[in-house]
Amino acid sequence: MKIKLIDFLVIIAYLLLVTVIGIILKKQAQKSKNDYMLGGRSMPFWMLGVSNASGMFDISGTVWMVSIMFVYGVKSIWLPWLWPVFNQIFMMVYLSIWLRRSNVSTGAEWMLTRFGDKKDALPSHKTIIAFALLSCLGFMAYGFIGLGKFIEIFIPWHFVQPYLPFTISAAYAAHVYGVIFTLFTVFYSLLGGMKSIVWADLIHYAIMVVVSVAIAVIAMTALHDARSLPVPMGWNNLFFGKELDMDWSTHIPEVNEKIKANGFSPFGYFFALMTAKGILASLAGPVPSYDMQKVLSAKTPREAALMSMIVNVVLLPTRYLLITSVTVLGLLFYKDLSISIADKTDFERILPAVLNTYIPSGLLGLVLVGLMGAFMGTFAGTFNAAQAYLVNDIYLKSFNPKATNKQISRMNYLLGLAVVTISILLGFLAKDVNSILQWIVSALFGGYIASNVLKWHWWRFNSSGFFWGMLSGILCALAAPSIFPGTVPLFYFPIILLISTMGAVTGSLLTPAMDFDTLKKFYKTVRPWGFWEPVAIAVKSEDPSFEPNRRFKWDMFNVVVGITAQTSITALPVFLVLLMPEQTAIAAAILAVSALILWKTWYKQLPDH
Repeated sequence: MKIKLIDFLVIIAYLLLVTVIGIILKKQAQKSKNDYMLGGRSMPFWMLGVSNASGMFDISGTVWMVSIMFVYGVKSIWLPWLWPVFNQIFMMVYLSIWLRRSNVSTGAEWMLTRFGDKKDALPSHKTIIAFALLSCLGFMAYGFIGLGKFIEIFIPWHFVQPYLPFTISAAYAAHVYGVIFTLFTVFYSLLGGMKSIVWADLIHYAIMVVVSVAIAVIAMTALHDARSLPVPMGWNNLFFGKELDMDWSTHIPEVNEKIKANGFSPFGYFFALMTAKGILASLAGPVPSYDMQKVLSAKTPREAALMSMIVNVVLLPTRYLLITSVTVLGLLFYKDLSISIADKTDFERILPAVLNTYIPSGLLGLVLVGLMGAFMGTFAGTFNAAQAYLVNDIYLKSFNPKATNKQISRMNYLLGLAVVTISILLGFLAKDVNSILQWIVSALFGGYIASNVLKWHWWRFNSSGFFWGMLSGILCALAAPSIFPGTVPLFYFPIILLISTMGAVTGSLLTPAMDFDTLKKFYKTVRPWGFWEPVAIAVKSEDPSFEPNRRFKWDMFNVVVGITAQTSITALPVFLVLLMPEQTAIAAAILAVSALILWKTWYKQLPDH
């Protein structure tokens, strides 16, 4: 076992620190609903941005990104567009502003702003609550078991069992570790609410910066000594053609099997479809989880936009320093790593294998704290979002609209405990429900896009359209894996999009339009661009001084420049660690030019409030 006493002490110190944060901030969190859920909207944008970025620095995502960089090299920078990673640019440029202008507490409450609070608006409100809770529970369950399995690699169960007064099967070791760290997470987030989550995330991010820089130095030194990496031609090239054209036969033959199994070929077509899906998903706005809650926690719409900018600036360089460094060490010492399970190579074991073998004691403790902190931040933020929907959109809307702060605080605790209990139970059943949960999460996000693009941009879109668009998309996404077995989900995404769009448009046109008072209020408050002409005319007739949003072209221009900047700030640490000075300089120059353009066309044009 590589982990030593000093590593244990680092982990214990971190857990005690976040616990103290929750206790200190408990009293402030109990002042009101907004103080608990949104930190009283008093935190500066940079704190929220760093916190949001810290929560996105998750274990499972980092493990996956290391594995794809090992296999695809520098081209792997493009693959997170599947999520899509550039949705933060759309958020930064305009969507965070629109979302924050609504002045609501949750995504479900936003539905009431868009569709009103009359009986015909209820389908959209209930749909988004169900979507939010199911996705939150799914993510929390996977996070729970994922963390436990990660810790188990570094602290094997047979070292722990002799010190326990009772016997637990090794099959449940990951669950035990998951429960322990989940309880610490729940403690500080349950007591201190959003503010304690943000402060814990700040500490975690500072640790990850130290860890990423330290491992980068180790990797760059090793690469300098080795002079080159054992990789095929094209591995170091950011760009690609129709085909991937990367042959690992003379280096690590099993990588070719991994490329074939991933189904990303022909890479050019895959990239085009991935980009198209990513743009549509970004236009839909954030899903109702911790990312949306951080936007709604910003002081003003302007600070909401700046918060989303900070996410890009602080997350990507730090994360890719770590990813590239671990990949370099994995390639240089591949023959010495143990990454096989049942005689099958698992490239997702590269990250823990490298850390467990080549990172010195003390620093290893910090690495584990950083990656565990990422889990804890993601779990805590998702947990806070689930609480917000249960308390704000179910308890206060349907059961006790006049609840006192004391009653709200008590309900936050009770419902929070219920949420974490359910997520832990799902985690214990993960071996049995893994495929089902994956299916549900995939279906939820498959059906999300069409309805949530239309809600921003088309005045005739109503609550019924939202409901039928979401339902048809989800059902189609549920059926697609059976209809297209063995197919990469991205390739049948156009069918899901088409069916969900038809459901959304048909559901809207076959039911009465929303009342104009609700539409006018939403349009004046949020000020979106899109197909709003009848509403704009009505608003203008009542208020001749009102100016519609005419920034569509500028917003799209800034999105293109922003994605260019985001790609260059991602490539910069990759080329730096790979000791490629010319490419590093080019990436830095592109980033500088993009930043200058955005300063003039975006930052200086941001609203004052």
